[in-house]
Amino acid sequence: MTARQARRRFLLLLGLRWFPVGLMIPVSVLLMLERGLGLAEIGSVAAVQGITVLLLELPTGGLTDAIGRRPVLLLSAGVSLLASGLFAVADSVLLFFLYFLLQGIFRALDSGPLEAWYVDHALAADPRADIESGLSHSGVVLGVAVAGGALAGGGLVALGPFGPVSALTVPVLVSIAVQVVSLIAVLTLMAEEGSAGGLSALIASVRGTPAAIGGALRLVRASRVVAALMLVELFWGFGMTTFETLTPVRLTEVIGNADRASALLGPVGSAAWAASAGGAALIPLLVRRIGAPWTGFTLRIAQGVTVVGMGLFAGPVGVITAYLLCYTVHGAANPVHAGLLHRQVDGPYRASLLSLNSMVGQPGSALGLVVLTAIAAHAGTTLAMLVGAAVLAVAAPLYLVARRTGVVASSTVEFREQADRGSSTSSALTPGGT
Repeated sequence: MTARQARRRFLLLLGLRWFPVGLMIPVSVLLMLERGLGLAEIGSVAAVQGITVLLLELPTGGLTDAIGRRPVLLLSAGVSLLASGLFAVADSVLLFFLYFLLQGIFRALDSGPLEAWYVDHALAADPRADIESGLSHSGVVLGVAVAGGALAGGGLVALGPFGPVSALTVPVLVSIAVQVVSLIAVLTLMAEEGSAGGLSALIASVRGTPAAIGGALRLVRASRVVAALMLVELFWGFGMTTFETLTPVRLTEVIGNADRASALLGPVGSAAWAASAGGAALIPLLVRRIGAPWTGFTLRIAQGVTVVGMGLFAGPVGVITAYLLCYTVHGAANPVHAGLLHRQVDGPYRASLLSLNSMVGQPGSALGLVVLTAIAAHAGTTLAMLVGAAVLAVAAPLYLVARRTGVVASSTVEFREQADRGSSTSSALTPGGT
């Protein structure tokens, strides 16, 4: 398989993965409300997903390195189908709790295998392959898939109920159908040469979880580049609360009517994902001109500035414009961060490092939700957004740790040394599957 073929398959599988997410965006909360849950109950059961991802990120990442990318991705697809089927019929707090638990398991399993598979195959075909361009294209595909899914989901609801199926349930059923297609596509397109260890690796993955977590922490201590990227992810997770959670509140403030703000957020949210795709598409040019570290630095500053705009602009046009610019920068920053991360490690450990990065973002996001919503409640949304913007911007210099080629090149050696000391299995983070 050539690097170009790997990229095409990666992008197709990625689009099929994220289109169902877009379908669910317009209806998820409304469907739970329709079935009797209150907002406080929705918040409580939804928190289960984040906690589950936090607990399972490292074990599932190491599992991916141990038994292979394809088996884990197939397992994640199966869990996702089970979760979506449950969501289609759930009508109680307990059932929705189980749904979010399954969603957390799915997200943890899904975090890394497809991307790691693409990078492994692209670099195997051509060690000098431009993986950053492939990753930026993935940002475009992800944004377009979610935006298209959101528009399709809203359109399906507008068509009204189909017999005994309520209008809000229809996008869920269509999402399940697309997920089946996605699973079949993984089976047929995601070629992989056997597993990395089979049943013995799976058993080692389960038994070695504590050692895996210790190996991950040793990795962060061993490499300044990895440690810096983890800190960026931590600050990033904190600051994302400003545009993921506080935007509806801020828009309601400037419009003066919650219903109008809510109606406006549907198309604006879809446009934001399209803007994210556009930002990802522009990244290869910027990376080639100034390099990935300086690009990451610039984007972190720019995102802080856009959040400041969201907090300070007085009218809805200004807030929405800043919001769309924020998502443009957000979409551009993702492939830059991912590209820098991939350069730090060889293939056998790649999924573990991706899981570690994703895991670090979870406490950052949780802390951001607690701190920034508290500030918004007591001192106003504007101040909360300014604090979040400062946290996003303060992470910018951390990207410059990776600006020297020597530092980047040495990190994989350091990773291997830590792996050898951390475990006798195939990876420092794999003894049980980080």
